[in-house]
Amino acid sequence: MLRRAPTAARPLGRARHARQQARPSAAGWTGMLALAVAAIAADQLTKATVVHALRVGEAVDILPGLSFWHVQNTGIAFGVFTGRLSFVVLLTIAAVIWMLAFFARSGARHPLVPVAIGLLLGGSVSNLWDRAYNSFVTDFIYIRLLPNFNLADSFIVTGVALLIFTLVRGEPERSDGTPWDAS
Repeated sequence: MLRRAPTAARPLGRARHARQQARPSAAGWTGMLALAVAAIAADQLTKATVVHALRVGEAVDILPGLSFWHVQNTGIAFGVFTGRLSFVVLLTIAAVIWMLAFFARSGARHPLVPVAIGLLLGGSVSNLWDRAYNSFVTDFIYIRLLPNFNLADSFIVTGVALLIFTLVRGEPERSDGTPWDAS
């Protein structure tokens, strides 16, 4: 049997080095999780206020074209999967796991990735909590021509838009030409 002589440690390949740099630091994780917790708190507080102030089906005009209209949504966006609570909960759990895995691998790729994932995670977990606890989500923001939604939905949409922006835009460089990272 032929044995190869031990060799000196090889330098990291470019692709492996890029993967190493894309991993978020402890500060990146802390910032992302703090934003997620803030999003959950804001969403739950606004939903509790609406539940306390408005009966289901009741609406209050805020501005022309904008109302707070208390509805209970048993589906997800645009009423998709209405009445399929188990499927929606499993789908949301899978999405949360994907978000955490993506952030673990790519959280330092762009300075907006922690913001995007924090918003996505906060909105998803807040709506997941409502579905698991109440079997529905309280929606209350109504803008003419759009279905009712809540802050969590806004956080999710904003997070998706930011994530798409960061993926399309690519990794930014600092003024000295070095890649940005969250460390």
